[in-house]
Amino acid sequence: MSKRTGLRAIVFLLLIFTAVGAARAVTPIDLKGTRVVDLTYAFDEKTLYWPTSPTSFQLNRLAFGKTEGGYFYASNSFSAPEHGGTHLDAPIHFGEGKRTTDQIPVEQLIGPAVVIDVSAKAAADADYRLTPEDVRAWETKHGPIQQGAIVLLRTGWGKRWPDRKRYLGDDKPGDASNLHFPSYGAESARYLVEQRKVGALGVDTASIDHGPSKDFIVHQIALGANVPGLENVANLEELPESGSWVIALPMKIAGGSGGPVRIVGLVPGK
Repeated sequence: MSKRTGLRAIVFLLLIFTAVGAARAVTPIDLKGTRVVDLTYAFDEKTLYWPTSPTSFQLNRLAFGKTEGGYFYASNSFSAPEHGGTHLDAPIHFGEGKRTTDQIPVEQLIGPAVVIDVSAKAAADADYRLTPEDVRAWETKHGPIQQGAIVLLRTGWGKRWPDRKRYLGDDKPGDASNLHFPSYGAESARYLVEQRKVGALGVDTASIDHGPSKDFIVHQIALGANVPGLENVANLEELPESGSWVIALPMKIAGGSGGPVRIVGLVPGK
């Protein structure tokens, strides 16, 4: 079996498990010619973290080179806060008594992608928030958002990564009081979470709340309903508004409030 064929087989089984296990009506994708899109930024010394984070990503070399046995060996240790780079916000992050990272059902993190593009509006207003009208416009074009879908908000901010000042709106160390970037609005989040019952909310900015937020109301709404957030999602311009699938599997940290996540998009061929 070739590597590509094996990948297709694994993905096919994952999608079948999702559709059956979640018992929801979804349109399966044809894996022939499927394009895989990496929606994850690499973790390194340039990775952006929330300004008040006391530490950042660190990779420390433990071994690198020939051993006494004559073979090559490399090993590292790493440390990082849970919330930085392309990562998941577990419900416990803002929802008391809600799911920790390891408690999120895997099938909730695999689903059809809904990509809502507000890049033109965000270009005109760095603090733009998704409105219910934006969501209804998407549904008018593509149909009702399916239960369990993973919603990804495309603001165009990915082209600013990893320029801290352009991406976050401010680059003062330890200060998160003057951030500016677009994201979800409270009413659109309520609609998606409470009425459409989506599986997760994702965005190509640093937070599912817009930069100036002080109460993080979208976090409260989504995570309080056990709907995780996906932040700093990369390459959203490569996904269509509908018709693709997303797999977003975080590092399974027991008791975690979040963690690094590898997100991939599956775009069916024509």
